[in-house]
Amino acid sequence: MPDLPTFAVDDGFSYEVPDALDGVAIGSLVRVPLGGRRLRGYVVGLREGDVTRLKPIQAVSGDFPIFDRRLLETLRWAATHYVAPLPVLLGKCAPPNLSRRPQAGAGFPRPGEPPQLPQSLAGFADAAASGRHPRTTLLVTGPPFEPVVGALAHAVVGGGRSVLVVCPTLAEAEAMAGALRHTLGKRVVVGASALPAKATTAAWVAAQMPGAVVVGTREVAFWPIAELGLAVVIGDGRRGLRDRQTPTTDAREILRRRAAVERFAVALAGAVPTTGGLAAGPDVVQLGARPWPLVEIVDRRAEPPGGFLTPAATRALRATVAGGGRAFVFVRARGYAPAFRCAQCRALRRCPACGARAERNPECARCGSALGRCPECGGGRFEPLGAGVGRITDELRRLVGEGPVVVGTERDLVGLPPVDLAVVVDADGLILAPHYRAGEDALRLLARIASAVRRGGGRRCIVQTSDPSHDVIAAVRRGEPLDYLRNEIAARAADGFPPAGELVVVETDGEPPTAAERLRAVVGGHGVVLGPAEVRGRSRWLLQGRDLRTARVALRGLVQDWRDGGTRVRVDADPIDL
Repeated sequence: MPDLPTFAVDDGFSYEVPDALDGVAIGSLVRVPLGGRRLRGYVVGLREGDVTRLKPIQAVSGDFPIFDRRLLETLRWAATHYVAPLPVLLGKCAPPNLSRRPQAGAGFPRPGEPPQLPQSLAGFADAAASGRHPRTTLLVTGPPFEPVVGALAHAVVGGGRSVLVVCPTLAEAEAMAGALRHTLGKRVVVGASALPAKATTAAWVAAQMPGAVVVGTREVAFWPIAELGLAVVIGDGRRGLRDRQTPTTDAREILRRRAAVERFAVALAGAVPTTGGLAAGPDVVQLGARPWPLVEIVDRRAEPPGGFLTPAATRALRATVAGGGRAFVFVRARGYAPAFRCAQCRALRRCPACGARAERNPECARCGSALGRCPECGGGRFEPLGAGVGRITDELRRLVGEGPVVVGTERDLVGLPPVDLAVVVDADGLILAPHYRAGEDALRLLARIASAVRRGGGRRCIVQTSDPSHDVIAAVRRGEPLDYLRNEIAARAADGFPPAGELVVVETDGEPPTAAERLRAVVGGHGVVLGPAEVRGRSRWLLQGRDLRTARVALRGLVQDWRDGGTRVRVDADPIDL
C-alpha cells in the first residue's frame, strides 16, 4: 500500500518480492515504484502467484516490521471508524527514523524490589502478566498515579511481558517514566512526537524487546510492542489523548480495540472516568476513600454585585498568604466564556431552550434561541462571573496583595507543585458550556484542580458557583463521580448521544453542490443529518445515529470525491465539542 493520503490506494497494489530481497513480511516498510515515482509503501499481505507482469519491490527500510496481522486489523477498523485513508493510520506505527536492531545480547536487567500492589488489583496484574485477557479495568483514583502504575508494571514485566503507559502530555509522561525507573531501571523508555527523532526511534526499537515499559503521549498507542501484556491510560477523557487533526483518533479507543484483538489487559486510571469508558461495562476498582481532597462550595447568589472573588475566597487567600502557603486560582481556559448572572436578582443566566450558559449575546451560542431578559425578575443587565488571567490577577493584587498565588488555566495544572488552597472562580461557566459533554468535562477538571491541593487539615479547594444544587457540584462535594456519570449515560441515551449513539462532524470550505442531499444518502436510514452551520467561514454538518458504521464506510467515497474536486474536508469522528 503506497504511503499516500488518499482513499484511492486503500485496496493496495501487487508487487513482486525479488528472491534476493530478505526480510519482507507483513508490516515491512518498503520502497516501491508507482507512476514514475519511488515511494514508501507498507506490506499488508503476502501470497504466491504469477509475478511476470508485476514491478518488483526495490528495497526494505528498517530492520523491524511496523505492524503485524493483529495490529493491522485494528488499523483497518480505525480507518473506517475515523473516516481516514488506511495509509495515514499505517504511518502512525512507524518510528521517525529507520529502525536498526540493537547489538547482540542487548536486553533488560532484572527489575528491582517490587512496589506494594493493592490487593484489589492482584488478580488483574496476574492475568496481565500471564497473557490472559481480563476485562478493561477502571482505576478510580487521584494523582499521584505513579505508585499504582509502578506496582502493576513490575508485576507484568516480571512475567516477561511489556507494558505501555499513555499520558496526556509529555511533561506527565517524563514524570511517570522518572518515577518508574526507580524500580524498573533502563527498561523504561519515553516516546513522543515532541521529542527528538533519534530519541523516539531508540524508544521504538526498545519496544520491540519483551519486557519493555514504554511511556509516552497519544502517539505510542499505535506502536507495535513485543509481548504487550498491559496498557495503562492516564487521565482518561483528557483532550491530550485525542488527536485534533483528521483522523481524530483517541488513544483509549485504539488501545481497547487492540486489546480485544491482541489479548492484553487495559487499565484506565483517573479520578473521573469517561462515560464512554464506564458504559462499556468494565471492572471498577476505587483506590482510597475518595479520589480528591475535600472541597468547599461557596454559593455566589448571596454576594453583592461586582467582583469575581467571594468574601469567603478572599479570606481564605489572605490567610494562606499570611501563613506562608501557596495558592492556585483557576480561571477559564482559552475558549471558555464566563457564565453571567442577572445584576438585579443574581440568578444565573441560561438559555431558556437548551439550558446552556448564556453570554452577553442576544442569542444562545449552542442552539441560536433568543435569550431575552432575565426570566426571574425581568432585568436586562447581566454581569460576568469569571474573567481572564490578567483581570483576576489585578483583583488579587487589590484584595490580597503580593504573595505566592498562581493565577492560571487548565494548562497550568500540568507540573503545578502541590498547593494549600485552590480557588475556582467560575464553576458555572464550565458546567454550562455549550456542548453535550460539558458536565462530564467540568467534573473531571474540577477534580484535577482539587487534586492539586495537599491533603491535610486547613487545606482545601473552594469552588464558587451560583447553582450549588447542580449534580456536578454535588459530585465534586461528595468526591463520588460514578453516580453522576451513570445518570449522565442514561440521560444521553434518551437523546441518542454518545456513548449510546454516534456522532460524526463533516466540515468543508464552502458548501459543495448538493452536499446535504449526498450526506443524507450516505446516512440513509441509520441516522439524521443536521446542518449546515457556518463555523468560522466553513460549512459544518452533524451526522447522528445509533450506529453509523455503514454511513462511515459510504462517507469515505464522498469525502474523496469532494477532495478530488478541490474542496478541503475535515472529518471529526466522535467529536468532543459541538
